[in-house]
Amino acid sequence: MNRLTVEEYKESEKLPLTVVLDDVRSMYNVGSVLRTSDAFRVEAVYLCGITGCPPHAEIHKTALGAEESVAWRHYDTALQAVRELQGRGVTVLSVEQAEGSTMLPAFVPERGGSYAVVLGNEVKGVHQEVIDASDGCLEIPQFGTKHSMNVSVTAGIVIYHFAKSLLNLS
Repeated sequence: MNRLTVEEYKESEKLPLTVVLDDVRSMYNVGSVLRTSDAFRVEAVYLCGITGCPPHAEIHKTALGAEESVAWRHYDTALQAVRELQGRGVTVLSVEQAEGSTMLPAFVPERGGSYAVVLGNEVKGVHQEVIDASDGCLEIPQFGTKHSMNVSVTAGIVIYHFAKSLLNLS
């Protein structure tokens, strides 16, 4: 199946995208985001605030080892992570329903750019101070009765959008 070893993965070219988890409380969601990040060779996952960190049995259950391949760091707050990323020239976009947000299908990342997406707590979403500090907001169009999705599902949709745009996936 042409799967990379962990060592090959670490040496491989990465999608220029960092995923920032802002107070995500479910270890299963953290593991799922790590696993999806591995699938698309995301540059890194930043685990912020109360977001759990490996090693943890519940993270491993859904990550299936991706916690070993994907680079990750912990920050006390997502705001600290956002400021550090922006200090390196990374465009930071919160994924949130907000006034003035850009619908995800309308957003086309520029080749050669470096991006980060912030995904929020399962109940409260992305902290307002993080939204305010972000370079913009992305929103996933929704057409049903609910106005939110599971954070790991959201991560999969957003990561795929960046991969499709930047890697010319069909």
